[in-house]
Amino acid sequence: MLDREPDGQTIEADPEYAESLANRFAPTLYFDAAEPWLPTDPRPYASDRDGDSIVDGFDALDGYHERYATAGEPPDPTVFYHVLEYEDSPLAVVQFWLYSTFDQFTTNFHWHDWEVLHVFVDTETDRPQLYVASSHSRKVPNNEFLDPDPEMVPRILSELGSHSSALSVNDEPDRFQRLPGTDLLADITNSAIESIESLSELPFAYGLPRDEGARLPYVVPEYEGVPVYEHERLPNVDRESLVDEALTVRSFESLASPPTDLPERSTGLVFRHEERIGDASTDAPEDSAPNGSSPAEHAYELVPTGEIEHLSDFTGPQLSFEFTVPEFAEDAIAGHISTTGAPWGQPRYTNPAADITDPNHRATLAERYEAIGDAAAINTVVASVTEAVTSDDAPEYEGLTTLEPSVEAVALLESDPVAVPTFAGVAAVRDVPDGEHRLTVNAPGQAPYSERLSVGGDADTSEAASTTPASTSTASTTTESSASTDAAADADRAAQAITIAGSDGQIPLVARENARKLEVDADGTDADLTDLAVDDDFAGRLYDGSLSGSAAVYVHEGGAYTAEVRDSDGAIGAFRVNPDPAADGDDSDGDSSDDNTSTDDAADDSDADVTTFGPPLRIDRPDTGKASLSSFLASIAGETSAEVAALLDDDSAGERLDGGENAIRGLVRALDAVVAAAERAAENARSGDRANADQRLQAVETRLERVTDRIAEASETLPEPLSNAARNRVAEATRRAEQARKSEKL
Repeated sequence: MLDREPDGQTIEADPEYAESLANRFAPTLYFDAAEPWLPTDPRPYASDRDGDSIVDGFDALDGYHERYATAGEPPDPTVFYHVLEYEDSPLAVVQFWLYSTFDQFTTNFHWHDWEVLHVFVDTETDRPQLYVASSHSRKVPNNEFLDPDPEMVPRILSELGSHSSALSVNDEPDRFQRLPGTDLLADITNSAIESIESLSELPFAYGLPRDEGARLPYVVPEYEGVPVYEHERLPNVDRESLVDEALTVRSFESLASPPTDLPERSTGLVFRHEERIGDASTDAPEDSAPNGSSPAEHAYELVPTGEIEHLSDFTGPQLSFEFTVPEFAEDAIAGHISTTGAPWGQPRYTNPAADITDPNHRATLAERYEAIGDAAAINTVVASVTEAVTSDDAPEYEGLTTLEPSVEAVALLESDPVAVPTFAGVAAVRDVPDGEHRLTVNAPGQAPYSERLSVGGDADTSEAASTTPASTSTASTTTESSASTDAAADADRAAQAITIAGSDGQIPLVARENARKLEVDADGTDADLTDLAVDDDFAGRLYDGSLSGSAAVYVHEGGAYTAEVRDSDGAIGAFRVNPDPAADGDDSDGDSSDDNTSTDDAADDSDADVTTFGPPLRIDRPDTGKASLSSFLASIAGETSAEVAALLDDDSAGERLDGGENAIRGLVRALDAVVAAAERAAENARSGDRANADQRLQAVETRLERVTDRIAEASETLPEPLSNAARNRVAEATRRAEQARKSEKL
């Protein structure tokens, strides 16, 4: 934010004019049927502390529920407004601030919650220019809409528990639409990020996960190790006061797999400005709940924020939620829980443009109004979260594929601790400082993921990637604004410096019930290891991150993997890891032909009270160079030979092979020849005999070509999954053989 051109100064609007703008744009608010904390007035819960008027979290939460129970309806529905004008500019902004006494999201729950809708208005044309609805934090892109219809009242769709605000401008008043449909506008005009192909058409905004088929269970907030509803200062708060139990889990770690039984959500209550109650004419077609009934309506009072600016602070002790970080001994951190304060202490309160998160929107306003500074490139970390599951194309327990996630996840940059939820499976953290960071992703019922990455400066980020509008309004967009939008899309100032996390932007998570920790122990290794990658035979690269000393990565027990390490000189080492889901912790858990790979007998003690993982897999003293790669070639060829040869040992082989025994035997012999040559190459490399090592590796490449021919000859006899696996492994071995032959390091 500090690198962009400065915005102009703002002044408070004339009270009468401010009230007229607030009445005109006062939004209609839609809340989930399970929402406990509706927009209210904090003043009844204020108290004096050393001469200052503060709102204590315990007082507000308990008092709200007491008043709700007594009245039988939401207490004191209120929306606060604040109107500013930019000096020497026709641009004004109406801010609508919503206060809730509590925020129970999955990881970022806290006392008090303030959400805001900014409506940017041109006072000369009397037309709204931009809506900006606040998301979870300024690390998550807001939901924004450029050039809205001036005749439509803004509509806010509030996320359950967290009150993150999505926009609704289309003909489905209480449903969020990320992309335009045949007869519907998109509810946002945020740009898409083109740096990741799979996300190239996805608008970069939080949206409203419930309407996009996403699921994320809520977690019970705790204070000093016990649920908040058990605290003595909350006598009017019980378990039923929080988000519904059907939508809640005690912890992510308590689940063996992602939840599949979370109930659908729907609109429960609608709040309108008291002057519009009962009038849905601006929300055509008429609001209706999914079952065809009309949701309950409540009127809210519109109050200027000047009447509550005497409240100096909103306080409360920090609540706890731990992020799990995969390491040799599982680590957990809890410093990411944020707190809230008074809106009038935030930069966006006096400069609403500070809350514009889409660079094209800022660039467009900058073209129209001198008061808005040009956009600056900011660092953004982006990845697509998926789920790794076994593949039907692979032999049983020996190959994976990745699917779209069934639940959303939560991402955390530990060096800049603000936890952010994913949206549509996208993990995105904006405005990241230059430097080294560790990105950790947790999801319910799934093993944690973590990687170290460099952001900004000399980091290996994608080029400043221009963003293009993913969707635009139609009828309400003037020719002038369309031209401005096009110009903004092409402008360098609308760039974002994107750091792509994961492997080519993908972070695959593994269900805890299927997860095995792959530990890479570099202690005692001569090489200075810098990078670690993990490839599955079918799903390809699943992990690709920096390596500092030792590392731990969770893999699916139903996969078959190549683990690659790289050292500071660029030399590569590879190791075969093929876990056996049925193993009891004996040597069969790792690849028996690779002395560097081992298996521990028990999971970490830190997992003892939750769903445990299978025995860890460990690569001890991983090295790089010809010897390492040659040993890998022997491992992967020997593993494949054993699986193919097992077909001949089956009692029913004669009938099942249907005369193809000779083709199978020929394939086994060809694979065994690769094993023999690779083992000799490894021996030569370890003894310092480069010439003979290279000669043996040349023989390996030649023999791999023969294996390819033998697979084709046996294709009608081999089971299709095994045939697929053999082809994939030969392709991997061929690539590694070339690396081994070209390696300068023995």
